[in-house]
Amino acid sequence: VPGTTLLTPRDIEYRVNASGAKIVITDTENVSKVDTVLEKCQSIEKVVVVGKSREHIEYEELVESSSSKLSNPNNLATDPMVIYFTSGTTGYPKMVLNNHSNYPIGHIATGKLWMDNRPSDIHWTISDTGWAQAAWTCFFAPWNMGAAIFIWDQRGRFEARAVLDVIERFPITTFFAPPTAYRMLVLEDLDSFKPKALRHCIGAGEPVNPEVIQMWRQGTGHHIWECYGQTETTIVVATFPGMEYRPGSMGVAAPGYHVAIVDQEGKELPPHSEGEIAIRTNPDRPVGLFPGYWRNPEANAKCFRGDWYFTGDRATRDEDGYFWFVGRADDVIISASYRIGPTEVESAMIEHEAVAEVAVVGRADQIRGTIVKAFVVLAPNYKPSD
Repeated sequence: VPGTTLLTPRDIEYRVNASGAKIVITDTENVSKVDTVLEKCQSIEKVVVVGKSREHIEYEELVESSSSKLSNPNNLATDPMVIYFTSGTTGYPKMVLNNHSNYPIGHIATGKLWMDNRPSDIHWTISDTGWAQAAWTCFFAPWNMGAAIFIWDQRGRFEARAVLDVIERFPITTFFAPPTAYRMLVLEDLDSFKPKALRHCIGAGEPVNPEVIQMWRQGTGHHIWECYGQTETTIVVATFPGMEYRPGSMGVAAPGYHVAIVDQEGKELPPHSEGEIAIRTNPDRPVGLFPGYWRNPEANAKCFRGDWYFTGDRATRDEDGYFWFVGRADDVIISASYRIGPTEVESAMIEHEAVAEVAVVGRADQIRGTIVKAFVVLAPNYKPSD
């Protein structure tokens, strides 16, 4: 269960208890969060810390003492492999279960066709490892293609100039960044930018503004190839290298996926009609599609209906098969490519003694796409202030 370092002790407690996790692996900067909730997480048997620790198992020591002749677990393709928590409109995040086939094998298309990775490539992905995008483009896809993975431990706030400096210093050939990062990168002086070996750039998580794509192309000579997918899938729709780029479009359906725009009954809609993006599951279920939400039959019943998996995203499709993203069908806020459930934020804020009522919405932001905005009704005896 990968988790971002942005998780609070409350978030960790929920994820551990919902999944029944037995082992927590963290670092010296975040172990205090785990210690805070250990008594409330009865399933945890061990805590492993990367770095020095008196109370817990040290990661380096564990690796050194482990046998190099560990037996192969012989996992089946259908065995559970990883669970990502993803925010929804209501309630707490759902558990997206991925098995030993849908991510590892399904991302062959991601790595070969969209990322254009080859054994001669050095690939760099800017992504929090708690986010599924790291599994996509920083692990399975380049690994399938035999590309080397570049890692740069950039702690603290994102610095656009530092990223450009890294690309100038090292022979990075393929590069992924979320749209938020690209929006910051194009604000730098790209006239003096001289990448050492860069040849292919990609972006995903939310639509990349056509203006940003144009500015990046003018400044670097490289296009930003976009794609659409979810934590629940591998690459579903993309503008693949070599095909026509249509500004504002996500591209066409990826091989292995039958993607359509449908109404609530699962009826395919004609071109230029707005509807929900759906993936056909019958008669052939795509390899890259997740088995389902773990321990959540209600969520599965809602998204798997008839012959379709309903994504919860709305779009249109033109007569040539290009998809055009419209937005979420629910109230999930996508900010800097992170999915944020309004209910989660409201639940946290309502605990404050000064808050009587609260409603959370998304507001447009030039850099992050959308930011979280809260409307608060104060409790009696409290006065508003900055």
